[in-house]
Amino acid sequence: MTIGAQLTRGSDVWLNNPRRPKEASGTSGMKASMNGVLNVSILAGWWPEACQHGVNGWQFGDAFEHPDEAIHDAHDRDALYNCLLNEVLPTYYDNRPKWTEMMRQSILTTKDYFAVKRMLEEYYELLYHGG
Repeated sequence: MTIGAQLTRGSDVWLNNPRRPKEASGTSGMKASMNGVLNVSILAGWWPEACQHGVNGWQFGDAFEHPDEAIHDAHDRDALYNCLLNEVLPTYYDNRPKWTEMMRQSILTTKDYFAVKRMLEEYYELLYHGG
């Protein structure tokens, strides 16, 4: 918890760029989002379900996968640079009201649905009640 707080405190962007489909669950991105840090992520883990591109963060790479890691990495690199240069940085430097609203939306769109309480209730229902 201490390390997580230190990593998110003062962060403006949470970058998540593992190779699909080798991502982890995404709890660090969830923690960042619930604290108003904007995710810039490939569509992996929890982000495909949560991302509202340009509203509560950004996705890049369009869930592209390729067995040749060099091709996969080149695709994600180009997509990341495009997203950073044409969306993230212009919003941060030139449109602070939008950035602030995106921070607010980041919190509002993740705080309940991706909370542990909701997850435990859903797991309980599915596992023990055949939901």
